[in-house]
Amino acid sequence: MGLFSAGTAAGLVLVVVGGAPAVVSASSGHSPRLWGGADLSVRVAASPKVAQPGQWLTYEVKVRNSGPGDAVLPVLTIKVPDEVDIATVNVASCHPGTSKSEVVCPSQVDIAPGETGAVTVIGMVRTGARGPLHASAGLTSEVVDGDETDNHAEVVTQVDEGADLAVRLSPAMRSAKPGQRFTVKAAVRNSGPRLVHDPRVSFTETGARFLSARGARCAAHDRHVGCLLEPIASGARGTLSLVFRMPRHATREVGTKATVYSTRVGDRRPANNQARMRVSLRHG
Repeated sequence: MGLFSAGTAAGLVLVVVGGAPAVVSASSGHSPRLWGGADLSVRVAASPKVAQPGQWLTYEVKVRNSGPGDAVLPVLTIKVPDEVDIATVNVASCHPGTSKSEVVCPSQVDIAPGETGAVTVIGMVRTGARGPLHASAGLTSEVVDGDETDNHAEVVTQVDEGADLAVRLSPAMRSAKPGQRFTVKAAVRNSGPRLVHDPRVSFTETGARFLSARGARCAAHDRHVGCLLEPIASGARGTLSLVFRMPRHATREVGTKATVYSTRVGDRRPANNQARMRVSLRHG
C-alpha cells in the first residue's frame, strides 16, 4: 500500500491516507469534493536525536493537506544525508530518486482536505560520518498552494564520537576430547573516546555447547550466547570466561565466533569487533 491509495466498491471511494480510511461519495451531482487551492505541509523528525556511527537512524516524515481544496496527485521527495545508507522505506509506492540518497513518494490519488500521511525511512549511519547530518522533505502538487512556506522541512542531526571496541579470544586448551569441557577467555577493550555503558558480546557456537560463564551476565538461545558486561571506560577493558563442552560424539573440531557491540554507542572502527577461535578434537 502506498502513502496514498484508493479502491472502489459499491459506489464509494475508500481513500487510505497513512492507514486512516475516509469514505467519499462518488455519485455524480452529490460530490462533496472541494475545488481551489490546497495548503500542503510537511514535517520531518530524526530518531535518535544524536546519531551514532555504524548504527540505525530513522526519519519520520508527516504530510497534511489543510485545504480548502483537494491536493492533486501530490509528490513527496525525501533527501537523506550522503553519510546515511538507506535500508528500508515503509511505503511501497516510494522509489529511488535522482541519487541513492533521495526517495520519491508519489500519491496515487488526489488528497482531500484534512487528510494526512506518513513515510518512515530507516538508514545506517556510516562509521566515518562526522556530522552534522542534514535531511529534508518537500511536498508538491499540481494545484496552487496559497502557503508554500511549510511545503519544505529540514532536520539536522549531530553525530556522536562513539567508541572503539575490540574483542580477543583465547582458549585455555587448543584441543579437547569428546565430551570434555574447555574454557574460552574473552577480553574486551574500549579505546574510546566514549564510556560504553552496555558492552555486549555475542557468541555463535560452532559445534561446541555452552555451559556457563563468569565475569558477565550471559544467556544462551539456539546456538547463540549473549553476554552483558559491566561498563567499560575509555582506555579500559573487561574480561569474561565461558565454559563449553566438546560434543560427546564429535567427529571434527569445534569453535565459536564473538562479536562485541553496544546498543547505545556507535563504533567508528568495527574491523576489530569480531574474533574467532577453534578447538581441535583430541582422541585417546
